[in-house]
Amino acid sequence: MSEQDAMSDGLEFAGEAEDAAMAVVTKPAPPRRKPRKLPPYKVLLHNDDVNDIVFVIRSILRLTRLTPEEALERTLEAHETGVALLLVTHKERAELYCEQFTSLKLTVTIERDSE
Repeated sequence: MSEQDAMSDGLEFAGEAEDAAMAVVTKPAPPRRKPRKLPPYKVLLHNDDVNDIVFVIRSILRLTRLTPEEALERTLEAHETGVALLLVTHKERAELYCEQFTSLKLTVTIERDSE
């Protein structure tokens, strides 16, 4: 390809780029908005007379990130008082926990946290 053909195709050679003034226009990035914080929901474990304590603890360990000590504490609290706060998370995850515990025949409810 000759220099004349390249010029007609819109290509520049190194020497021509120095002669031409190049203006680069950049658009400023739009301001970033802070992500909206999702409202917190409590996941509550209720006592029942059907499941034994070991099963409840194993289920909590299987479905959550609680430690064995925390799982035992929550289980005993639900056993003694009727209900225990397992964790606080956003609504969609709380609903998922509720479904997962229900599939294991454990009684778990969610409610909006007042904080």
